[in-house]
Amino acid sequence: MPAVHPLTEVELDALRQFDTCMIANAVETFNVRLRNTGFTSGNIRCIFPDAPPIVGYAVTARLSSGEPPIAGSTFHDRGDLWKFLLQSPAPRILVLQDTDDPPGRGAFIGDMHAAVLKALGCVAYVTNGAVRELSSIHSMGLKLFAGNVSVSHAYAHIFDLGAAVTIDGMEVHSGDLLHGDRHGILSVPRDIAGSIPEVAARLQRIERNVIDYCQSSAFSVEGLAEVMKKMNS
Repeated sequence: MPAVHPLTEVELDALRQFDTCMIANAVETFNVRLRNTGFTSGNIRCIFPDAPPIVGYAVTARLSSGEPPIAGSTFHDRGDLWKFLLQSPAPRILVLQDTDDPPGRGAFIGDMHAAVLKALGCVAYVTNGAVRELSSIHSMGLKLFAGNVSVSHAYAHIFDLGAAVTIDGMEVHSGDLLHGDRHGILSVPRDIAGSIPEVAARLQRIERNVIDYCQSSAFSVEGLAEVMKKMNS
């Protein structure tokens, strides 16, 4: 896993104050990547949409659930995954690309593995595959982002620790800084992460001015044009 210089807790908490949409707006102002990259496309969903925004460092691997092992009836748990997770700074987000076609036949994460992830400093689990045992996991506070829900773990096993993965159109590398909420997951470029909250706060004030004007008794198309002109100046 590449060396990661973590943000301070103050910087991380500043990012948590904004929803993922506003963080995306702020990222766009820096022109560091194309505006149609760096976020999930909507085929995975936030399983607990009432949860506040989360921020953490990605720990990546691949997952398969559809095929049984060559020998025996189950795959053994991988202690190397837990050790690999601890190589990343906290807070951690486990990101697994389900390689089955279609993905999500079985779910790696149920309440037992969710408890393991929480104990290892994870704040969220992200996959294009499945999750299960939702009520118990919700009470633990682990955030889930997944493509579907499954009743079984099937033959879930993990491989390719640290590989670059693609989740719902978003490429993720171990160590990437991720921001997520009910809207989806966004990758936050590390070199601008510390500057994002200030920009997001400014954009939020600008948007609030437009919304307030539209909801005021003084609203007119001409006045709106003036407000929008000031917004873009």
